[in-house]
Amino acid sequence: MAIQISVTAEVRNTTGKGAARKVRREGKIPAVLYGAKQAPVSLTLNPKDMAAILHSDAGHNSIFELSLDGHKTAAMIVDWQRNPIKGNLLHVDLKRIAMDQRMRVKVPVQAQGEAAGVKQQGGILELVTREVELECLPGAIPEHLTIDVSGLMIGQNFRVADLQVPADVKVTSDPDRVIAHVIAVKETVAAEPAAATTPAEPEVAKKGKAESETEEGKEGKEGKKK
Repeated sequence: MAIQISVTAEVRNTTGKGAARKVRREGKIPAVLYGAKQAPVSLTLNPKDMAAILHSDAGHNSIFELSLDGHKTAAMIVDWQRNPIKGNLLHVDLKRIAMDQRMRVKVPVQAQGEAAGVKQQGGILELVTREVELECLPGAIPEHLTIDVSGLMIGQNFRVADLQVPADVKVTSDPDRVIAHVIAVKETVAAEPAAATTPAEPEVAKKGKAESETEEGKEGKEGKKK
């Protein structure tokens, strides 16, 4: 991965929530640069530059050239905050990158092809793991990893151990972790409607009838006495 993006930053001498709000009102965002065993530096950045990097193909794994006070260093976005309502960037953390030192990063996984278990057996393909961890030199970080799922049948899966990566890239995620698999569609059998039954005569009605019959019996006996 060659460095193709250049970003200019300015040193920020003030810190705190009030200072950060002032930076945002000026159309910039606060940031912090750390790493390479150097002291952290507070910065201000153009939010458009950061947004362009995050929306690029490599996303936050992009290595870019950061210009600061006439000095240039390779850097990467390691964390960021957005406004939960508007979605605009509020803060960014940057890390200095040594291009000759291996590092660990998480890379997205993309599925390619139509699984045979879906096409022939009516199953469902599930992408269980959407990113895996790799260890490599910064310049060798792939934008993504592609897996071919066309041979998967129902009950079969694609694991981390099945990944094909360049020789200079090491996969550090659990090799037994499932990345994608094909599962059968669960059939649901509708319950048969209960047989219609004649509702029992309410107890109140039975009681009323019994009481009526009792009253009639009493009247009959009284009539005979007379």
